[in-house]
Formats: sequence, C-alpha cells, structure tokens
Amino acid sequence: MSKATETKMKIIEAGEEAIKQLIIVAKEKIIVEMIIDEDNNETIDVTSLKNAASTKKLAIFDAFDILERIESERDILNGKNNEDDRSDNNKGGFAERRATNR
Repeated sequence: MSKATETKMKIIEAGEEAIKQLIIVAKEKIIVEMIIDEDNNETIDVTSLKNAASTKKLAIFDAFDILERIESERDILNGKNNEDDRSDNNKGGFAERRATNR
C-alpha cells in the first residue's frame, strides 16, 4: 500500500470518528432556558433555542457531507470510476454545492 493510500485510509478513519461525534451532538436533547422578565413572567430563551437547533442541523448536514466524501474516496481507492458522478458535484464553489444540495 502506498504512502498516499495509507494517508487516505487514516483520513477516512478520522472522518468516521467525526461522524460518530456529530451523531452524538445531533442526538443531544435541547435544554430550554427559562427567562424571568421584569414582570416576573417566565419566557423561553428563544435565541438559545434557535442556536441549539441550528447546531443540531449543522451537525447532521456535516455528517452527511463527510459520509458522502468517505464513500467517494473509498470508491476511488477500490478502483471504481466515479468521475461522472464527481464532476456533477464539483460544479461551482462551496456555497453553490451547498445551496443545490438542500
């Protein structure tokens, strides 16, 4: 096995570990803070709730992105030709790819 192949395998392993961590984040319960206003009324801290939901969403989408890349790299290492599939995914920059995948 070449040095580059060994390095790619290590990166794939690290990506799989990252996916496990992102799944943990996505599964965590959102704990809602209550705020007591000047009239002594309890309200939900909406900002914290939105931030927690956004974090979960990002963790899920990042996990899928990493998984897709891992599968692609494994196919390349196994000699499968995904050039046609990969050329479609590589059109535009980061923002363009993210916008069309959602």
